[in-house]
Amino acid sequence: MADDANRPNTSPSLTTTDPATMWRTVSEPEGRFSPRPVPPRPPATTLLERLTSSRLPAGSLRGARGANRSPWWRRRPPIWTLVVATVLVIGAVTLPRLGHQPPDTFPWTTFLERAAGGQVRSATFRNDSGVVAGEMVDGSPFRTTGPTQLAQEERRSIAATTELRFAPARSNAIDRWGPIIVSLVIVLIAITLLVRRRSGDGAKGAMTKSQARRGSGDTAVSFDDVAGTESVKAELAEIVDVLRHPERYRSIGARLPKGVLLVGPPGTGKTLLARAVAGEAKVPFLSISGSDFMEMYVGVGAARVRDLFTEARKLAPCIVFIDEIDSVGRKRGAGVGGGHDEREQTLNQLLAELDGFSPTSGIVVLGATNRPDVLDAALLRPGRFDRHVDVTLPDRDDRLAILRVHAKGLSVHPDVNLNDVARTTPGMSGADLANLLNEAALCAVRRGSNEIFPRDLDSARDRVVLGVERPSLVLSEEERTMTATHEAGHAVLAVLLRSTGPLHKVTIVARGSALGLTMSLPIDRQMLRHDDILDQLCLAFGGRCAEQLSFGQVTTGGADDLTRATSLARRMVREWGMSERIGPMAWPSDKHVFLGDQMIRSREDSDATALAVDEEVRRLLSEQERRASQLLTKHRRALDAVAAQLLDQETLTGDRVRRIVTGAG
Repeated sequence: MADDANRPNTSPSLTTTDPATMWRTVSEPEGRFSPRPVPPRPPATTLLERLTSSRLPAGSLRGARGANRSPWWRRRPPIWTLVVATVLVIGAVTLPRLGHQPPDTFPWTTFLERAAGGQVRSATFRNDSGVVAGEMVDGSPFRTTGPTQLAQEERRSIAATTELRFAPARSNAIDRWGPIIVSLVIVLIAITLLVRRRSGDGAKGAMTKSQARRGSGDTAVSFDDVAGTESVKAELAEIVDVLRHPERYRSIGARLPKGVLLVGPPGTGKTLLARAVAGEAKVPFLSISGSDFMEMYVGVGAARVRDLFTEARKLAPCIVFIDEIDSVGRKRGAGVGGGHDEREQTLNQLLAELDGFSPTSGIVVLGATNRPDVLDAALLRPGRFDRHVDVTLPDRDDRLAILRVHAKGLSVHPDVNLNDVARTTPGMSGADLANLLNEAALCAVRRGSNEIFPRDLDSARDRVVLGVERPSLVLSEEERTMTATHEAGHAVLAVLLRSTGPLHKVTIVARGSALGLTMSLPIDRQMLRHDDILDQLCLAFGGRCAEQLSFGQVTTGGADDLTRATSLARRMVREWGMSERIGPMAWPSDKHVFLGDQMIRSREDSDATALAVDEEVRRLLSEQERRASQLLTKHRRALDAVAAQLLDQETLTGDRVRRIVTGAG
C-alpha cells in the first residue's frame, strides 16, 4: 500500500483529447479487472477556467455542448410535443361529452302526462325552438319538443308539479359542432407546423448535400477492363500520371489540366473509363449525375456545386466525375425565361468553381456527354475543360476485344467464332455487344442448353436488331404473298447492288412492328460515296417496285422505306452538296434543342431555294425508283423464285438468295 501511495498519479487529466485513454481499465494477470481510476476533482476555480478555456475539446462535457444553445423559449418544439398537445386538447374537449349520459327523448304528450303525475322535477323551456330539457324525479335527464308558445292551461298544469324555467334563445349548433370544429382547427394547426418543419429541414438538407457518391481509390476497375478504346486510354494515361506524380509537372512549371470532357454516343464506355482512371491513379473519386444538382428549391443546384467542390478539396488529389453534364451545362440565354432559372444559376456556380481552385490543387474534373453541341461555350473553353476526348463507336478489332472481355464469364461453345460476331455487328457499341452476349445466354437457357452455340448468337442478333418474333400474328394468304413479294424485291436488289453490304437474311416472320424484314450487314466505313448513297436509295424502292410488277399496285408496306429514302435524299441535297443544280451549299438539319433558339433563328434559305431542293429530292427518288424497277424487271424470274421460297420456308439466308439469283440468271 505504501508503494501504491508513492506512485505518480497516472490518471488522465480533464483536458485529454483521447476518450479511449480517459476510460481505459487495466487488466490484471489473474484475468480480473481493477476498478477504473477516478481522477481527483479539481478546484472550482480551475474547473471554471477549464470550461471557459478554448483548449477544452468539443463535446468533452455536457455543459460545454450546451453553452451556445439558444434559450428554451426560442427553440423549435420537437414533433412529439405537438402530437401530445393535440391529443390532450382533443381529449379534454371530447371526453367530458363522451362520459355524459344521453337524455331520454319522448313525445310532448308523454311529457304532459308525466308532469301531471309528478314524475318531472324540473324543466327548461326555450321559446325559440320549443325544446324542453330537464330532469326527472329519479335524476335522469330528458328532452322533448313542444309548441313554441305554451297555453295558459298547460303552463299552470306543468308549474303545479314541476319547477318550470324559461331560457333565452340559443342555437344548439354550438353544442353539437363546436367541439368538432375546435378539434379540427387544432389538428390542422399541428399538421401545418409539422409540414413546415419537414419542408424546412428538407430544404436545408438539400441545400447542404451534394448527392455525390464517393468511391475509394482501390476500385477494381482498371484500363485492362476497358477494351476497344486504346487511343482514348492513351489520352487518359497522362491524366493518371498527373495524379500520381504531380511534382514532375510542377517542377517544370506546367499547368495541370483541370477538366476532361468525354464525348461519344451512348454505350461507348465513358463512365467505365472514368472509373478506370480513378482505379489506375489510386485516388478517391466523387461521382454525380448532372440531374442530381436540380431540385425544386431555388438555389439548391448552386449550393450542391459548392458542397461538391468543398468536399473535393478535402480529398485532393481526387477525381470528380459528372455524368450527363449536358443536363446542367446547356447554353445559357436560350430559354424564354431569361437567365434567372435554376439550371442557369447552377451552371454559373459550376463555372465559378472550375475557375476557383488552383491548377496544382490535384482535382481533375471528368465530364461525360453524348450531346456536346448543346453545351455552353464558357464550359468548353481552355482553363475549364482543357481536354476533349472523343469516345467513338468501336471498329472491328475493338469489337472483337470487347466481345472477349464480356465472354469471359460465359459458357461459350468452341464452335462460336467471336471474330465472325465482330464482323457482323458493325455500328454496335460496347453496351450493345454486352447485351448481345447476354441475350445469347438467355436463348441458350430457353433451349435447355448449358453452352452458347452459334445459333444462339444468331437468334440474339435478330432479337436485338430486328425485334421479337410475333408467331401469334395470323396473316391471310394474300397478305403473306404480298409480304413475300415485297421482301423478295429488297433481297434481289441487295444481291445485285454491290455497295449495300452483304445480304444476311430475309424473312416474312413478323418481328416487332414489321411483317417482314430484309437484313444486310453494314460495312465498316467512315465515309459514303455518291454512288453508295444512290444504291441505298435504289434498295429502298425494291419492295415497292416488286409489288407494282407483281400486282399492278402498291401497298402500305413500303411506308418506312419511303421515309428513310426521302430523308437520305434530302441530306444529299441540303447537307452534302451532292446536287448539280443546288451546287456546293449546305443547310444543316434544323435540330433545335431550345424553344428560344427556334424563336430567334431565322431561315437560312429562300423560298426559291427550298422549292429547288424539293425538286431535286423528287428527281433523285424518281430516278432510283425507275432504276429499281428496271433491275427487277430484268431479273423477274429471280424475284418470283425468291418469293416462292419465302412462302414455303418463311426465312432464307443470304447465301441461299444469292444462289437463287445466280441460278435464275
